[in-house]
Amino acid sequence: MTRRNTLAFTIAFAALLSGCGLRPVYSNGSNGAVAKAIGHVEVAPIEGKAGWLVRNALNDKLAAINGGAGPAYRLVIKLDDNIQGFGVRTDDTITRERRTLRARYQLIDGATGTQVLDDTAGSDVGIDVVSSEYATIAAEDTGLERLSQTIADQIISRLALFAMQDSKRAAPAAP
Repeated sequence: MTRRNTLAFTIAFAALLSGCGLRPVYSNGSNGAVAKAIGHVEVAPIEGKAGWLVRNALNDKLAAINGGAGPAYRLVIKLDDNIQGFGVRTDDTITRERRTLRARYQLIDGATGTQVLDDTAGSDVGIDVVSSEYATIAAEDTGLERLSQTIADQIISRLALFAMQDSKRAAPAAP
C-alpha cells in the first residue's frame, strides 16, 4: 500500500468509527456518566486470601472512577476458589492443575438497600506441577494474583456498563 492509500484508509476508517455510536466509557473523568451514575462504591470485606486480593484490586480500580457526587453503593462479593489436578502421570502424580476463581457479586444501593445488580465473574489459570513444592506453591499464588486482577477487571467493566445504562435511563428523551 502506498503512503497516500494508507492515509486515505485511515481517514475513512476514522470517519466510519465516529459514526458507529461508540462512546468512551470513562469520558469526562469524575464528571462523566460512569462516575456520576456510580458515585462511589464501597467494597465489602471478602473472606480469605483471594478475597483480600480481589478487594484490593477493586479498590485500586474504583479509586480512579469515583465521582463522589452520585449515589453510594455497596458491592458484596462471594468467591469460590478451587484447585483441581488434571494432568496425571502413570504413577498417579499430578502434573498440571487448574485454579478457578469465581465471584458472585451484588451491587446494593446504599440509600434504599435494594439490589440493583446481581452478576458473576470468573476465570481460570493452568499451573504446572513441578518436583519443587515451593515452585508449585509460588505458581499457585501467582495464578491467584492474576485471577484476582482478572475478576476485578470483569467486575469493573460490568459496573461501568451498568452505569452507562443507568445514565441513559435517567437522561431525558430528546425532542
